[in-house]
Amino acid sequence: MAQYLELSSTVSDSQLGQRLDQALAELFPDYSRSRIKEWILADKVSVDGAIVNKPRVKMMGGEAIVVEAEIEDEQRWAAQDIPLDIVYEDDDILVINKPRGLVVHPGAGCPDGTILNGLLFRYPDIAEVPRAGIVHRLDKDTTGLMVVAKTIPAQTRLVRALQKRKKFTREYEAIVIGTMTGGGTIEKPIGRHSTKRTQMAVQELGKPAITHYRVAEHFRAHTRLRVRLETGRTHQIRVHMSYLNYPLIGDHLYGGRPRPPRNSGDELIQALRGFDRQALHATMLRLEHPITGELMEWHVPIPEDMVKLAEVLRADAEEFSDLDY
Repeated sequence: MAQYLELSSTVSDSQLGQRLDQALAELFPDYSRSRIKEWILADKVSVDGAIVNKPRVKMMGGEAIVVEAEIEDEQRWAAQDIPLDIVYEDDDILVINKPRGLVVHPGAGCPDGTILNGLLFRYPDIAEVPRAGIVHRLDKDTTGLMVVAKTIPAQTRLVRALQKRKKFTREYEAIVIGTMTGGGTIEKPIGRHSTKRTQMAVQELGKPAITHYRVAEHFRAHTRLRVRLETGRTHQIRVHMSYLNYPLIGDHLYGGRPRPPRNSGDELIQALRGFDRQALHATMLRLEHPITGELMEWHVPIPEDMVKLAEVLRADAEEFSDLDY
């Protein structure tokens, strides 16, 4: 079901010449510009008693605004008792350390058993926040930090910060196939793959995507990276690394099949073959608190499976360090 509410205000004289959507964004700062635009286009906004469905209409100042808002809630999803590793929590936000195998939001093929279902169980009031407060997502088998908003104002401001790339930093640990000589930046747009609809790809008509990376450690035929996202497209790190021909270990969707280096021992071969998820972990999250403005930062350790993988790769590199291979 949807939650209905009525918002009303008056356009100030200082807003003379502003577009309707701009004026409403200032009058109702708890709601995002995109949500306000949707309401305008859906005939939910009246100006001086008349419905106006064109966001670009200019304001003269003094107009009476009424918004019959409709906010989608999450009551259609079941509340389920799913354990959540809460790293931080206050009245406005919470930060979760997501394990592998846990989906963030229900979707095709995964109707429940997600973080969203767990949020509804633990925080019933979060049903009033769109997407139960989820601001950004991690892939099912990517581990690490993600932030959730507990209120609409917190969610709106976090989404704005994320969109503006302002004081919202996410850093990842990754292990890729191939030996990279140095760090760099990938600035290539990402969109839906033209034929493989479950995959994303670098597409000239896709959405802008920027990924920064630096080398943290070299192995014989693999590289451990520290990656920072400037944008947050679906599968962004996985797609960008694959585009460079350095796919993530374990990421079979984007080419990360096992490629043991020459003369590899059984332990390394088994470690590579047995690593059954993309080697990607969101290890650091930094943001400006959406309500207090405080700059906050969290770190979580690298999960055991990636630690073990790096240890085996390191031992292999040390064994062959004095050999010309």
